[in-house]
Amino acid sequence: MKTSTTLRFLLAGFVGVTALARAAAGQPAPKNVDVVFSHPEKFTDVKENSMDFENERGGANVFPRLQELVQNQAAPLLPAGQKLTVTFTDIDLAGDFEPWRGPQFDDIRIVKDIYIPRITLSFTVTDADGKVVKQGDRRLVDLAFQTRITRAFANDPLRYEKDMLTDWIHDEFRKQG
Repeated sequence: MKTSTTLRFLLAGFVGVTALARAAAGQPAPKNVDVVFSHPEKFTDVKENSMDFENERGGANVFPRLQELVQNQAAPLLPAGQKLTVTFTDIDLAGDFEPWRGPQFDDIRIVKDIYIPRITLSFTVTDADGKVVKQGDRRLVDLAFQTRITRAFANDPLRYEKDMLTDWIHDEFRKQG
C-alpha cells in the first residue's frame, strides 16, 4: 500500500472518529464550512418520491450525511480565519433503479460499473475579510468506484460518494507545508 494511501486511510479514520465523538458530545458542526444544495429538485438522483415511504432516496436522508462529511473533513484543513462554501449543483449516486426487474425491485438500487457516481459542485474559500482566496467548479467522477478499497464507510450506502468527496477535499485543501 502506498504511503499516501495509508496516510489517507488513517486520516479518514481519525476524522470519522472525531466526527462521531463530536456528535456524541453534542458539539455543533464546524462554522467555517457551509454546504448548500442548489436546486436539488433538478439533481439526477436524490429526488423526492411519493412512493419512497422511508425517504431513502430523498434529500432528507442523503443531504445531511454529505453535509456532515464535507464539514468534518474540510474544517481541519482550512487555515484559521478562512471559510469554505461548497455548493452542490448535481448528484448522481452510484447505482440505479431498474424498474424492468419488476415491482419487488422498485426500491432497490442496483450497483453496477455502468452506473458510476458523479457529483458536480462549486466552492469558494474566503479569508476573514471576505476576500476570495480560492474558488472553482468541479465535476467529480469515479470510474473505478467498485475497485477501490473503501475506508471508513464500508457499510454506508453513500460510501462511493463519500470516498469521492473525501479524496477531493484532501486533494483540494491539503495544508501546504
